[in-house]
Amino acid sequence: MNKTAQVGELHKPLSRDFYARDPRVVSRDLLGKVLVRQEGKNLLAARIVEVEAYLGEGDPAAHAAAGRTPRNAVLFGPPGHSYVYFIYGNHYCFNVSCLPDGIAGGVLFRAPEPLAGIEEMAQARGVSIKGKSDLRKLTSGPGRLAEAFGITRTRDNGKDLTRAGSDLFVADDGFHPPSVQTTVRIGITKAAKRPLRYVIAGNEFASGPKP
Repeated sequence: MNKTAQVGELHKPLSRDFYARDPRVVSRDLLGKVLVRQEGKNLLAARIVEVEAYLGEGDPAAHAAAGRTPRNAVLFGPPGHSYVYFIYGNHYCFNVSCLPDGIAGGVLFRAPEPLAGIEEMAQARGVSIKGKSDLRKLTSGPGRLAEAFGITRTRDNGKDLTRAGSDLFVADDGFHPPSVQTTVRIGITKAAKRPLRYVIAGNEFASGPKP
């Protein structure tokens, strides 16, 4: 099945039960799924190739480590909601809440492979795409991903990604990664040695060091 056919099938969000599990399990299962931004006839779609799991109050690197606050409340449930935060004063990071309602946990989307809406992503990123090698400029990294998909805290924090009709969601088009590699998380200082970064092995759109 080619990419065009796969994109045409993207209309049904993953269920809440999908996210109501351990972030490590959700992380693995998110690889190969497709992130979708659908507004009328405008479709942005990209295959998820890299994520990181954050384990809530028992994980020093997680935003929920110190307990529930107005800022991180989304991470405490219900599962399947978008958690967006601003970092380094210049970009947003996009996450999804996991585990049953009341228990904190989440997955950070680090990088997807663009499938549809490439011109729109390039315009949003302010970059030019002259060939396939330039596509990494669009979504390889949390900040690039958020900018390409127009994801901001004001617009998307707390959004229900499982709701039918949502303009932002994750869908399953039947693709299964041939191999998944696990590494330590990157760009953090606390609990930096935990192997909670999951990558489709060999995928050129992954951000940071290759596994």
